[in-house]
Amino acid sequence: MSEYDQTDPLLASARQPFDVVPDDEAELPRVPKALYIGTGGDIALRGVGADTDATFRNVPSGFLLPVRAQFVRATGTTAEDIVALA
Repeated sequence: MSEYDQTDPLLASARQPFDVVPDDEAELPRVPKALYIGTGGDIALRGVGADTDATFRNVPSGFLLPVRAQFVRATGTTAEDIVALA
C-alpha cells in the first residue's frame, strides 16, 4: 500500500491544492483543509455541514484560513487569489 492510499489527516500537508473561483451556486470540487488568501478582503463561505453562510471580514493577504469550506461564494467575497489546500 502506498502512502497515497492511506487516510489523509487534517494536520498533514495538502496534497491537491487548487485555485478557488468564488461561485454562488457551485460547491468546491474537494473539501479543503484550509484556504490560503493571496490578496486580502472578505470571504463569504459555507462550511461543511453548516446550515448558513459565514463571512470572514478583513482577512489579510497571505493568511491561512483554517476552515473546511464546502462553498466559497462570489457574493460577499472581495478577497482574491484564493487557493484551497486539499
